[in-house]
Amino acid sequence: MSSLLEQLIESLRVLPGVGQKTAQRMAYHLLEREREGGKHLAGVLAEALDRIGHCRQCRDFTEGELCAVCASASRDRQQLCVVESPADRLAIEQATGYRGVYFVLQGRLSPLDGIGPRELGLDQLSARLGEGEITEMIIATNPTVEGEATAHYLAQLARQRGVKPSRLAHGVPLGGELEYVDRGTLSHAFGSRSEMAE
Repeated sequence: MSSLLEQLIESLRVLPGVGQKTAQRMAYHLLEREREGGKHLAGVLAEALDRIGHCRQCRDFTEGELCAVCASASRDRQQLCVVESPADRLAIEQATGYRGVYFVLQGRLSPLDGIGPRELGLDQLSARLGEGEITEMIIATNPTVEGEATAHYLAQLARQRGVKPSRLAHGVPLGGELEYVDRGTLSHAFGSRSEMAE
């Protein structure tokens, strides 16, 4: 049986990017300087894990049956933006003026990891597209191999349901210089160039 300190260190390693040394530093910091903060963290973490679930419409995190976006009457229900994670949804919400609704996949297609259409809730998405309210599905998956495969699958699903699929643009970042852009990004940007408006 490992000691309580060893259990604490091992428990902290569940967080992404936290290895043995980082977990050890966190544990020592909590015990040496932040016992009250640690107790508060433990309480909030336990409550969050018990009370936060998924929105029944979009699969984002929420404490209720519907998240704030899905419950809002002011959102445009004809546009649906599909993202990989709640963090992606938040980034779009904060950086753009998008006023449509979302669907959060909570991942991306990855057969090697056992993540297929069912794990991403694509049957739920298909049913939502079939209701006839959505006219455009904005595919906002990440430009990774898995993200691109997921985007192609989503586009096919949208077309089958009579919904126009669109994809976020990828390419040279605003303020970027061509000599510093990686080859893959530059190649993709060059291949998907568009005519300039007058």
